[in-house]
Amino acid sequence: MKLPGFLRKSIKHQDDSGLVLLSSLAAILIFLAIILDVLFENQSPIEKRLITLSIGVGGCLYIVLQSILIAPRIKKNRNIYFWVNAAVSGFGLSLLALMPDDVHHILYSILLVLTVISFSIISGRGPTYLLIVLSGFTFIFVHQKSISGFLPWTIQVIPIIASIVITETILRLRQLTQNHIRRLEMMNTFSQQISSSLETGQVLSILNAALQKAINADSYYVGLVDKDIIRLDLFYDDGDYFYDVKVPLTGTFSGWVIENQKPLFLPDLREDVQLEGTQRITVGKNKSSLSWMGVPMKTAQVTGLSAVASYKPNAFSQSDMELLSNLAQHAALALDNTVHHKQVEEQSRLDSLTGTYNHRYFLQALQEYIDQASSNLQVISLIMLDIDFFKRYNDSFGHQVGDLVLTILCETIQQNIKKGDFVGRWGGEEFAIALPGARGDEAHQVAERVQKSMQNMILNDPKKEKIPAPTVSQGISVFPDEASEINRLIYLADQRLYIAKERGRNQIEPDLSHWKKIRSSKGKRDASS
Repeated sequence: MKLPGFLRKSIKHQDDSGLVLLSSLAAILIFLAIILDVLFENQSPIEKRLITLSIGVGGCLYIVLQSILIAPRIKKNRNIYFWVNAAVSGFGLSLLALMPDDVHHILYSILLVLTVISFSIISGRGPTYLLIVLSGFTFIFVHQKSISGFLPWTIQVIPIIASIVITETILRLRQLTQNHIRRLEMMNTFSQQISSSLETGQVLSILNAALQKAINADSYYVGLVDKDIIRLDLFYDDGDYFYDVKVPLTGTFSGWVIENQKPLFLPDLREDVQLEGTQRITVGKNKSSLSWMGVPMKTAQVTGLSAVASYKPNAFSQSDMELLSNLAQHAALALDNTVHHKQVEEQSRLDSLTGTYNHRYFLQALQEYIDQASSNLQVISLIMLDIDFFKRYNDSFGHQVGDLVLTILCETIQQNIKKGDFVGRWGGEEFAIALPGARGDEAHQVAERVQKSMQNMILNDPKKEKIPAPTVSQGISVFPDEASEINRLIYLADQRLYIAKERGRNQIEPDLSHWKKIRSSKGKRDASS
């Protein structure tokens, strides 16, 4: 779960305060040690003791005042405060250079390290280095005359070097921690969004946004296996999206990932890639990637991969690889859900025996097409079809043969219509065929093809004995030439179906001459208008 902004800031500040508090308490203890040392030591001149005592008391008071009164009240211009605090603290630490003995110099070194820890946590790189410069180099400048030889110089420089190393270490660890937290939050948000998505396009859109945000790549894609190719359903390359891109399943990096079901990390493609049977191919922009990594995506319904690439060598880390793998796993599960949801949704639309649309969904689909046709001034033809004497098949040969006749009829219809046409089981042995964009004469040609195909069909009963081929009666109506709305369109086709039956069955009503007359009269109306 993604934490609210104010809560994240609160936790962050609490963690910072805990770390800073430890170093502040340690610094106070050191200043107290300096104070106690002055109070119980009587050998130094009174002036030096007073200076040392002032530094100790001032250091304690400054730390306490900063922690309790000043820092908590700074709401605006915090960056300015950090720089001012660094300058004051650096100047204060540099005063320790006035203390002559080695014990105080050791305490100074410890104080410098503790203060650097606090500043690198709270203030960042710039103010921390200002503190180091003001305090460390001032200390060396004051004591440069008393330092002779390589070892004494090394001893004086060590606290400065240690402070720089500590600063960079803390800042780098802090950056890594923040990146890790950011990625965890991003993954939580991504998993929440993608788990509730039931559309493939929506899943790919969420994954697209996540990849852009999570990994600094020039190109990325999601490929799904489709027979012997990989179909890139999401493909982004150097600022542009590419569509309908396919790559071979064999002989490619992507294919290797899918076939071996292993991630592939290629940090520098300037070197030869030792993968037997694979070669580099270029898709998208005509540019060669110099870094590439891909991870498999595998579920019961989905086989594919997710991959990213860069035009720079060594652009990705193992951390990027792990993140890509996590994103791909979540995306694969989400895509699997969309496929399953689509299958369930499709099954709810279909007749369980014939695989055609059921009565309810056929009406819904037909209404949608009629609405589109009204807007686009297009025609839709409807064929109502019924198997002649279907009851005889059930009574004479059994329901198994009756079901076979229904199934073969639907297969025959599908073979004789084009993509975009659709069939529905109206009830029992009656079916409806919708032909968007087809005129009456074209629908009549479809009806004739179905009629002839059924007549030429060879059927056998369970005993392998030949049985008569079924015939069909068909009625046709056309929107909007004959009917301006769906109910009238269905009623007219249904009435003509019964006329075909009354004419002796195995008939198509109306005959072809009817459609020629309609087309001729319509042409005359269009010419006169």
